[in-house]
Amino acid sequence: MSPAPDPPAERVVARLAAPVDPAVADFARALTDAAGAQAVLFYGSNLRTGSLDGVLDFYILLPGTQESAIWPTVSYHERQVDGQTLRAKVATMRLSTFARAASGESTDTTIWARFVQPSALIWAEDEAAKAKVIAAIAAAAVTAAQLAAALGPGTGTADDYWRALFRATYRAEFRVEKSGRENDILSVNADHFAGLLPLAWQAGGIAFDQMGANLAPQIAPAQRRSVLGWWARRRRLGKPLNLVRLVKASTTFEGAARYAAWKIERHTGMPVKLTPFRERFPLLAAPQVLIDLWRHRQRSS
Repeated sequence: MSPAPDPPAERVVARLAAPVDPAVADFARALTDAAGAQAVLFYGSNLRTGSLDGVLDFYILLPGTQESAIWPTVSYHERQVDGQTLRAKVATMRLSTFARAASGESTDTTIWARFVQPSALIWAEDEAAKAKVIAAIAAAAVTAAQLAAALGPGTGTADDYWRALFRATYRAEFRVEKSGRENDILSVNADHFAGLLPLAWQAGGIAFDQMGANLAPQIAPAQRRSVLGWWARRRRLGKPLNLVRLVKASTTFEGAARYAAWKIERHTGMPVKLTPFRERFPLLAAPQVLIDLWRHRQRSS
């Protein structure tokens, strides 16, 4: 008899089964077939809204253990469906690497913070692959919740702890989103986050008191120091690693300039003019775009 899944895993199973548009599922399957993948995850605002506009976000998870030095590999794809162009940004990595990163074993600051948020498992090659994905997403929730307990207030609502977490992880990376992005994440995904923090604390071995809507994690000083030390090492490496990944993506991400311009305007309201130089050399053009973005924010503040 198989052991019963822990509470976060039970919740993850239901969340990963979220329905997606058949056009999205077909696009994902075509990508997985081409890559020889074990599983594919769909995430981002299009999952929540069901819209086919903008850029669809996929994580394609491969078999094996031999990973590239800098992961994931990012690529851009288009597909015509009934006269409409579907666009997708695809991050590709090994499922084994994804699982280690989700559990906080790597120096990465993105996987567990990204996948404590909603995602859908569009396809897995078999039950074993599906179980590995479920376990990884559940581990991401536990990893994120442990850091939230260490960074958050002594007593507060669940949202107070999640805000502390997302503020910290955003500051550790190069992000174009305006400040307060953590509030947007929590408000549009309120159903997803409702009740998740206590379950993740329980699974991570963090006791807590609950008084109405307020929570108080009982995290010992030594445990808090350990978690904050773990985070300090990753925070210091966050921006350098993020920069190296951006450099790598600039060489593998066909259409990177168009995607970046769309993302910057979407999140900041600043239009980015695409010139032939910026299309051909997005990395060399990036400093001027960042200067323009800084000036735009100064004018808007």
